[in-house]
Amino acid sequence: MITSGRVAVNGTTVTTLGSKADPEHDTITLDGKPITVERPRIYILLNKPAGYVTTMSDPEGRPIVTDIIKDIPERLFPVGRLDFNTEGLLLLTNDGDWANKLAHPSHEVIKEYHVKVRGDINTQTLDKLAHGVKLDDGWTAPAAVTVIRAVGKNSWLSIAIHEGRYRQVRRMCEAVGLLVARLTRFRYGNLQIDSLKPGEYRHLTPAEITSLVTNTPQKQEKGRGHQKFLHSRKKNVI
Repeated sequence: MITSGRVAVNGTTVTTLGSKADPEHDTITLDGKPITVERPRIYILLNKPAGYVTTMSDPEGRPIVTDIIKDIPERLFPVGRLDFNTEGLLLLTNDGDWANKLAHPSHEVIKEYHVKVRGDINTQTLDKLAHGVKLDDGWTAPAAVTVIRAVGKNSWLSIAIHEGRYRQVRRMCEAVGLLVARLTRFRYGNLQIDSLKPGEYRHLTPAEITSLVTNTPQKQEKGRGHQKFLHSRKKNVI
């Protein structure tokens, strides 16, 4: 095809074997029709450390999460965002359709956060978080809230939500008088951080990739032992 003059790069016919072109920047045509190179689809689960932004660039020059995965040649982007100081499970991909399905409000992926807070933890506070608190952009939906442990004046809470508002968990805690000292996203759908240390990542399996966009919130919870998406009083004994 090349020696017969059927291939062109940026409008110039190429007839020399061994000629090079970059499909990311050059327009390559065969018989006048553009050709594309199918890029491999990459799906990454990263344990994001604190101190990284989840944008593709930062005008303040802060580290970005893609700095952590520079060994992956494909250009990946985060699925959703985590705050600069928030740690934990973050998905990255180059599959826009898959990312859009996960981000769509109708999909309602359950996200579980472990939150270290300081303040008065009592049944009333937990009930407010579980049944909804009023923020400046409206009431939050019901959440699953449990106390993991309490140490001195600090407590660790598990808060599972299916919404994706800006800084939602931090704002929920602040709305009930709790000061957030540390925030980690522990679970996304059926995926967990597991043994990944901050800054480490792994590739998703084909089954995990599919299940994230096909599971309903009920199925996501069923995979974790039928935990109810409600506030469990008996676990809130301090």
